[in-house]
Amino acid sequence: MIKPILVSGIAGLSLFASPAFAQDTSSAIPGDSVFVFNTLLFLIGGFLVMWMAAGFAMLEAGLVRSKNVSMQCTKNIALFSIAGIMFTLVGYNVLYPGDGNWMIEGWVGNPSVKDIKLLDADGNPTVTAGDGYSSGSDFFFQLMFCAATASIVSGTLAERIKLWPFLIFTAVLTGLIYPIVASWQWGGGVLSAAGFSDFAGSTLVHSVGGWAALAGAILLGARTGKFRDGQVHPMPGSSMPLATLGTFILWLGWFGFNGGSQLALGSVSDADAVSQIFANTNIAASGGALAAMILTQILYGKVDLTMVLNGALAGLVSITAEPLAPTMIESIMIGAVGGVIVVFAVPMLDRMRIDDVVGAIPVHLLAGIWGTIAVAFNTQTEGADGIRSVSEQISIQLYGIGLVGLFTFVASFALWMLLKLLFGIRVSDEDEYIGLDAAEIGIEAYPEFGKGSQSL
Repeated sequence: MIKPILVSGIAGLSLFASPAFAQDTSSAIPGDSVFVFNTLLFLIGGFLVMWMAAGFAMLEAGLVRSKNVSMQCTKNIALFSIAGIMFTLVGYNVLYPGDGNWMIEGWVGNPSVKDIKLLDADGNPTVTAGDGYSSGSDFFFQLMFCAATASIVSGTLAERIKLWPFLIFTAVLTGLIYPIVASWQWGGGVLSAAGFSDFAGSTLVHSVGGWAALAGAILLGARTGKFRDGQVHPMPGSSMPLATLGTFILWLGWFGFNGGSQLALGSVSDADAVSQIFANTNIAASGGALAAMILTQILYGKVDLTMVLNGALAGLVSITAEPLAPTMIESIMIGAVGGVIVVFAVPMLDRMRIDDVVGAIPVHLLAGIWGTIAVAFNTQTEGADGIRSVSEQISIQLYGIGLVGLFTFVASFALWMLLKLLFGIRVSDEDEYIGLDAAEIGIEAYPEFGKGSQSL
């Protein structure tokens, strides 16, 4: 048995040493293999981003109080399921309208409900190897981005929002609001035409979730007792180990989020690019975490773990807009700025009496804005007169940030207001007191609530 294995191994090594494996790096792999590798990247990236849903659930479960943990888990699995259905029925077609399927050219794709044909009538793939990747893998990958957007909203509004109005909002966000915004860039719409650059979605995904969360938080109001007698009263979460686990799961999933957005793995240069994206993504998170750790020690005399966790996430959001072009040192700096933003933005929101339970607005909205602006220092797009200058690219980035922010905030605020008028979006004071686990989904893990033995 040993001899055949040795012979096979030597033969394999000689094959890799042959001239066939010394071709130009851009064309070293046969066409069918390019299709396979590209498709595999979408699928691996997709299930890594899907795993981020578990990260959001664990992070939120750890940062809410014990009486609301099951509610957060319910919201997260429900929103993920709703995102899947809405993106399938409407969102994917809005995001990728293609030629001639814009309802308003460059702005709004046709939202008609239609099936996505991944196979033809004979059961064969509707694409060929020349298309570069399987349409099914692309759909799966993009769906995971859509679901991540909805997860961002969940944590901000925790502990006081009704379940069903939140899920109705999720359906509209994942079926229309996010796909419309994403189509402006990734569907060939107005931002793409303007030269806007957002590699994996610091603005198109993360700030969209942040703007939607901000609109909801303003209308919903703060948790009872959070701001009282002119002071901010901390409401510690149920489990810092869970929150830490959730952060590490999100960190892991981000390799799919950013690495998969290279959209190709069928050449040596693409494989190298994915590797660099992984490295830059990882080191940016490290920069964000350590910046938050050092800064909280300086400002408060002790390290704040919640700030460190959100600092890591802010570093990840910051690098998402351009994880390939920066050097690793530059990636550390980009991530570190994200961590600093979190440390200063959390108390700023408290002063504004905006209650963000998990810190999603500083992490996903503000760090997303920073990361999108930072793109201009590493990547300039091509205009009519050649490569744009840094200042020109910054202007374009700000235009994209403003356009996305205005549309998302106004649309989200209007939808939250409509839901508030029709159904009400906030639970009663009594329900908030006993906890949403008992009040909304009937889980009474803490029967002492409501008997006067516990306070908000």
